[in-house]
Parts: sequence; structure tokens; C-alpha cells
Amino acid sequence: MDRVSPIDAFKLVSMPAERQGGQVASNARSRFGVAQALAQGRIVFHYQPVVRSANPRFPAFFECLARMQGPGGEVRPAGAFLPLVEDGPIGRAIDRLALADALGALRANPGIRLAINMSPLSMGDAEWLEILAEGTRLDRGACGRLILEITEAAAMQDPGQTVDFMDHVRQSGCAFALDDFGAGATSFRYFRDFRFDMVKIDGSFIAGIAAARDAQVLVECLMAVAKHFEMVTVAERVENTADADWLRTLGIDCLQGWLYGRPSARLEMPDESGARSRIAG
Repeated sequence: MDRVSPIDAFKLVSMPAERQGGQVASNARSRFGVAQALAQGRIVFHYQPVVRSANPRFPAFFECLARMQGPGGEVRPAGAFLPLVEDGPIGRAIDRLALADALGALRANPGIRLAINMSPLSMGDAEWLEILAEGTRLDRGACGRLILEITEAAAMQDPGQTVDFMDHVRQSGCAFALDDFGAGATSFRYFRDFRFDMVKIDGSFIAGIAAARDAQVLVECLMAVAKHFEMVTVAERVENTADADWLRTLGIDCLQGWLYGRPSARLEMPDESGARSRIAG
């Protein structure tokens, strides 16, 4: 995917002339900062491993997480800038960049799977769909190792559009993950129609779960629903061994969190001894 030009970066940001004070102006400046970073190639992606519960030394896949590099080299996580732009053209441009970068990494590394996040606006984005179509033409096998993560809130904005989009994109071989499962308001009326391949249980339920009976009951319910629909289960924000052990006993399929690796600019896979080695980025 071509980088956004500086001129286009200006066009991506809306600055209402009649409202330049306070929070509105601050948000406008922040949005321009993200657009500028996009134009200058400072929106990059780090990779966090998602490991198999039964053998946590080996990642099942990696999640690509957007990062913004500051002019001085500092790195900001997605939560610090994406909420300001995800519902507009800058967010769509970042989604396209994520897709293009992930497909390139998958072509370069036939032994891995990658997951990317996407906004509901990208479901109707012709440019995003064309990047996927081109990726399918170049290497259908790479698309078959791509996982698209959609949050509960995004899926429920327009359930019919979500189902149509998933049906169309599955023709390229992609899998789908329902992100932040349990934190949104998914209607079980639509749950069967979505047919997600995996669910990622929201980290707010997972952190400290080994000592929190209320959270345990909720996660047991979410697990039961996911298993009934034959979906792979992933626990987010696993940060200590006590939580990991409880989840493993419950039967969770995969674990993601700082206990098993922080997001890194490098893709790394363990060798047979468990030591990590870099693979092509």
C-alpha cells in the first residue's frame, strides 16, 4: 500500500473554523498529529504472541498492534491515538495499512498466522477490499493465515452488514475473531449468524481471575457459549501464572498477555529449545 502523501494528510483532518477552543481544538491537533505520522511513515505495527494453552512456548498466532512513533523516537500505543481517528478517514487509512503490512509479512513468513484489528467502516471500504483481493491474487495461502478481529460493538452496529462482509471475505480464506467478548452487547439472536472462528474474552474479566469468583462464573459462561458454537477461545490480558493456570484448567485454548510476551517490533518464534529467533518482518 502506498503511503499517504503530506497533502492528503491535511485533507484527512477536519478542523471546524467556528470551534477552535478547548477540547475540540486539542482533539483536532491530535488528529492532525496522527495524519502527519501516517504521511511520514511513523504508523508502524508491533506483534504480540498469542500462545497455545497446552504449550505456551509456541505461538498459535501473533496480533498486529498499531503504534505511532513520535518525531523523537518515542512510541505511543494504539489506545493513545486510535480512538480519536477510528471513526473517520484516518482510521480507514490505518486499517488499509495494517492489512497491507500483514499480508506482506504473511507472504514473507509462510509458517505464521497474523491477526489484525479493523473498524466497521472498513467493511464497506472499496480500497480495503481491493487490497485483500490483490493479496488473494498474489498468495491465497497468505490470506488463509490472516485473522480479522472485530469488536462486539463494531459487529453489532449493523449485524446484517457484518454477516454480509464476513461471508464475502471468507471467500479469500480469512478467519474471524470476535474481540473483547463479554464487554459489549452481542445479541445471541445474531451470534449464530456471525459464525466467528474464535472469540477473545475481554481482559477485564481475565486480570486477577484466579482469585475472583464472580469473574470466574462469567468466564465459565462465555466459554460454554463459545464451545457450543465450536469457536477457539482466547483469554486476553494474562499477566500472572495463577491466572494462566486457572484458565488452563478451565480449558481455554489460547492465552495472550504480558506473561507470554509484550508487543514487539520484531516477529520472533521459538526454536525447538524454546529460545526465540527473529523471523522476516
